Parts: sequence; C-alpha cells; structure tokens
Amino acid sequence: MSEERKKYLKRQKVDKILVLGSQILVLVTFLGLWETLANKGVIDSFITSSPSRIIKTFANFSSNNLFLHIRVTVYETLLGFGIGIALGTVIAIILWWSKYLSKVFEPYLVVLNGLPKVALGPIIIIWVGAGTKAIIVMAIAISLIVTILEILNGFLNTDKELIKMAKTFNANKFQILTKIVIPANLSTFINSLKINIGLSLVGVISGEFLISKAGLGYLITYGGQVFKLDLVMSSIIILGVFAGLMYGAVALLEKVILNYGRHHFY
Repeated sequence: MSEERKKYLKRQKVDKILVLGSQILVLVTFLGLWETLANKGVIDSFITSSPSRIIKTFANFSSNNLFLHIRVTVYETLLGFGIGIALGTVIAIILWWSKYLSKVFEPYLVVLNGLPKVALGPIIIIWVGAGTKAIIVMAIAISLIVTILEILNGFLNTDKELIKMAKTFNANKFQILTKIVIPANLSTFINSLKINIGLSLVGVISGEFLISKAGLGYLITYGGQVFKLDLVMSSIIILGVFAGLMYGAVALLEKVILNYGRHHFY
C-alpha cells in the first residue's frame, strides 16, 4: 500500500472519530442542559420531564410493562413492513409487466398516495375489526402505495437500450425482468426498504393511537391523558432507538444484497 493511500485512510479514520465524538458531545450537552434546567426550575419537569426521571421510568420496566408494549409494537411493525414490501413489489412487477394495467391504475395510485392514511382508520377498524389486525393493515396501507410507486418507477426507468439489445437476442419478458430489470433496481429496492421502515412505524403508532390496548403508541396516548410525561418521553426514545436499529438492519441487508448482485448478476 502506498504512503498516499495510508494517509488517506488515516484521514478517513480521524474524520469518523471526530464526527462520532461531536455527535456524542451534542447529545451529552443537550441532556446535561435539559437536566440542569429542570433541576433549577427554569423549565417545568412535570411538563417536559427530565433525563433522570426518564431513567427511573426505564428502571421500572416491569411495573410499567414496557417489555410487553415494546414487543407488541415491534411485532406489528415488522409484520406490516414485511407484508407491505412483499405485496408492493409483486404489484409493481405486475404493473410493469402489463402497460395496460399500469396506465389504468396509475391515477388511482397517485390519489391513494396523496390520501392521508389515518383518515382510513375508522374504515379499516370496521372492515377488519378493532385490534392487532387493524393496526397491521394500517401499517400496510401506508407503506404499500409508496413501495409500488417507488419500485415501479425504477422498473420503468431501466436502461431502454439494454432492454432493446436483449430483445434483439430474443429474450422473453421474464428473462428481461430477472436478468436486467430486477438486477438494475437493487438499489431502488433498498431505498424502498429504508423509506418504508419509518412509514410502517408511523402506521403502527397511528393505529395504536386509535384502538390499541398495548404498544408504545398506546403508552404515549395513555401517558398524555394522565400527564405521565416520563412515560411519554420514554416511549418516544424507545421508538427512536427501534427506528435506528431497523435502519441499521436494512443498511446491513443492503451490503449483503449488493454483494450478492455483484457476484451473480454482473
């Protein structure tokens, strides 16, 4: 390895350490300032809570049944996320396969994408019943249309010249899909996963606000109603951590998929 290369890698490592250190410093400063202002009475800890009170809430996991609520939200989010991605991908493939169906359903997809999905909550509850099913359907409703539009747009914008060349070699539509279109849109699929992590979580929390008797959304609603802001803030922090972990899992999956694609498609 050349000296220039070593210097470059060293600079990259130093930059990462500086960024991480700065991020930690910002977090510690914010928490310290929050705790200090709450202790001095500058802000009302009853309304804003404080880091120490949130830590006490975490310490009382068993009395608050936090594990149960976390498990419920995680289950609903992962199931809604998985079904939304799988179903959206299949529908996107069908619409790409048939230009007629794509033209017919395009305006409906655009309208549904712009429609606030929370407004469908009462209808979903009536159709599938109050409970976990309604919450999962809510998560699917929010992520499904975005998945279809994102992946379909990627399919339709695949290199036209490459597809024409494949057709000159008598490639059928299935071969074009599996050998050209899907490999060319691995990054699009990953982007769809990243977008739908947050959307699925939004759908689940929205559903829990409406009908759930368990879950982090229920805890936030309950905590707000009885003015237990420590419980509300703790639930929000857990949601943030969960969203970060899911995003990290997708980032790891991205490396696996792209590595697989490089070895099998190119």
